[in-house]
Amino acid sequence: MSHNSVTTTIQGTQFGTSTDHVVFGRPAADVIVEQVEASGKQRVLITTSKSLAGPDDLPAQIGRRLGSRFAGVFSSIGAHAPRSSVLAGAATAREAGADLLVSVGGGSVSDATKHMLLCLWENITDIDGFDPHLKNLSGMVDPSIRPADAADRIRMMAVPTLLSAGEFTWFAGITDERRSVKEVAFHTLFSPTTVVLDPAATLATPIPLLQSSGMKAVEHAVGFLCESDSIPLVEVVSAKAWSLLYDAIPKLGGPEDNPALRLNLLLGAWYSIYSVNYGLHAGASHAIGHVLGALGVPHGDTGSSVVPGVLRWNTDHNADRQELAAESVGQSGRPLPDILQEFARSMDRPTRLREVGIERHQFREIAEKSLHDPLIDYNSRPIASADDVMEILDLAW
Repeated sequence: MSHNSVTTTIQGTQFGTSTDHVVFGRPAADVIVEQVEASGKQRVLITTSKSLAGPDDLPAQIGRRLGSRFAGVFSSIGAHAPRSSVLAGAATAREAGADLLVSVGGGSVSDATKHMLLCLWENITDIDGFDPHLKNLSGMVDPSIRPADAADRIRMMAVPTLLSAGEFTWFAGITDERRSVKEVAFHTLFSPTTVVLDPAATLATPIPLLQSSGMKAVEHAVGFLCESDSIPLVEVVSAKAWSLLYDAIPKLGGPEDNPALRLNLLLGAWYSIYSVNYGLHAGASHAIGHVLGALGVPHGDTGSSVVPGVLRWNTDHNADRQELAAESVGQSGRPLPDILQEFARSMDRPTRLREVGIERHQFREIAEKSLHDPLIDYNSRPIASADDVMEILDLAW
């Protein structure tokens, strides 16, 4: 057989991103100060949520450590990154003369901060200005290709206080409050230059919220592990993520809760999203979750309430992958949807759509909107119509 005729059963490409450093196990303030000094930046604006805006909270602590480089805190970021919050944050950054943004918070904070960067790069100043930059997956950029002027653009660093892992991606969601629709933009420079995984940064987060965000990481890990076109490294990393999260999330707030446990959670969240660097995409659970998020359902609760139904609908197409996921947490031979539901119930997380306030009369609207989400096309079992999504919603209700 000639070299040119050799074929393989697996193919893929690993993308690089513009994140230069992931620092784990060290105090966030120490790392941010070191990285800012090394970068030469002089005006650092910290972005966060109202729950972390107090004088003794981590953003203020980092600000004090930055000294004259500290340009202030923007804390008016709403859930699911509303366009209005992003515009207000970008305006604050302009007024402060910021040359670096540091997000301290969960997925909504990091997503909003990425879109603030977009506002500053593209001079977006009104709510319709985002529209030309919102794309489907066919418009996704290669994150390894940096624009020629990358060194001149304002960038961000990130300190996650939750486990949804959005800080590790080069894309970000944003919600149009007028239409109750969550959309996405891609940019190679959305990836933070530095991500700091500090267990202490999670201490101010209420345990139920931390567990809820952990369920989003579980959705990532299990979703990628059950991808029919998964590759060996993805299997290893996703299985490790699922194993770490399965062990650690229920222990939060208990006698085994300690810095080592919380670092495992942060590492599990990081590993859970790692597969996007191989061009893999989450499927129906994320597509439906985006619609539910725009309707006000929290991030983590979209996963725990939808994923079991999606898995049941997909079973005939990826039963072997679901068994691998069950085996990864010592539950070989058991249905994966049952394992996930028991896991969520053990922490009083919702496991059905009815438990997050969704009514059957909303199914058609949710299904139609989900069909317009680009991730719907990457479900393990092909989804051809709104009726297919309605079947999933019925299984999840």
